[in-house]
Amino acid sequence: MNCIVNYGYSTAICYVFSLPFMFDDLTYIGNTYPSIVFNNVKRLTVKDVSFKHEFFNGIALPFPLLEELCVINIKPQSLISDKWNSNDNQLYSIIKFPYLISLRLVTVHIDYIDQFLNEKKIHLPCLTELTVNYNNLLIVTGNFAKDTTRLNCMKIKKLYVGETIEHTKDLYAYFPLLERCFFFLLN
Repeated sequence: MNCIVNYGYSTAICYVFSLPFMFDDLTYIGNTYPSIVFNNVKRLTVKDVSFKHEFFNGIALPFPLLEELCVINIKPQSLISDKWNSNDNQLYSIIKFPYLISLRLVTVHIDYIDQFLNEKKIHLPCLTELTVNYNNLLIVTGNFAKDTTRLNCMKIKKLYVGETIEHTKDLYAYFPLLERCFFFLLN
């Protein structure tokens, strides 16, 4: 038996489970979870007051088969990481999510969008689905011109954005495999 307890501003979530963890979906875990490998988890939602760069490295290792990740955090990452500076990426190794196909970054600070799309911070070789605020995507990708975010965007086939957008040639050059661009209502 093991458990995970996460405290929010006005809530507490407690998971009690037997080992090995057999479920394929785990929602609303935060900065604290047991140091075990979650071999069966394919879908994960992380939500907490703050996340450092190191947290996502800690997620990549115990969730080796992760296919879908949703990050919820509106606090700026640059203010909470001990050593992280978005202009100095040599402090940490590149985090790899080898099986991640779907990434949802809607209710997040722009720092997290930069971290996940920047190839010098995180490598996403199988990412084919991205849900993100379009204006933040424009900023992070430098209006679809920044080379450091191009690699993690190249294989995306489905792009979910929170508003109607103009389908420009720059958009399709940056996302060459894009099949559909969907509109969704922000929560």
